[in-house]
Amino acid sequence: MKTGDLIRALAADSEVHAMPPGGALVLALIPGVAIALGLHFAVLGLRPHLFTLLGEPRLLCKLCLTFSLAALSGALVSRIGRPGADIGRMTLLLAIVPALLVAAILAELLAVPAAEWGQRLIGSNAMFCLKTIPFLAAAPLVAALLALRQGAPEHPALAGAAAGLFAGAISAHLYATHCPDDSPLFVAAWYTLAIGIVAAVGAVAGSRCLRW
Repeated sequence: MKTGDLIRALAADSEVHAMPPGGALVLALIPGVAIALGLHFAVLGLRPHLFTLLGEPRLLCKLCLTFSLAALSGALVSRIGRPGADIGRMTLLLAIVPALLVAAILAELLAVPAAEWGQRLIGSNAMFCLKTIPFLAAAPLVAALLALRQGAPEHPALAGAAAGLFAGAISAHLYATHCPDDSPLFVAAWYTLAIGIVAAVGAVAGSRCLRW
């Protein structure tokens, strides 16, 4: 190759930039969330009289917690794909969600007789919750992992776990609009376990597909 051709090739290559992880995440989530929404409405549907129940504190708390977790974990994923990114502040912000959940649990224990605690914990859809949240999270998880591949996460397994947490939170928020179990005890036990399963899957997938 002549020197001039080499210079032109290097100049052209320098103009090609990988999409920032945040932008890649938004683009990837469009089809990912669309698929999850489609499955949600096709398989589950909204809870009857959902909009008239939005003033019910337990339901509102459940929706706010899952939405907050999705928003904060999404911000974490958009940062964790950058080499050397400081994620300490986002990790601290994420701790707000379990802290609020603990506060909601304490309020529930004070408001409900002890004889009802077990029933509130088990609810009526525990196993369905464990199956459905990972099911709805599949497409957003793939989308988040594809977006992270546009970056260069220093810790692939941790980045994959963050993607799983994000996908699980999106799915949990969707499922919360269908689930009739609103007790914070139920949310703490079964939503947390289901999201944890998705995060674990994300960690394993990330350790394999996000290496560089």
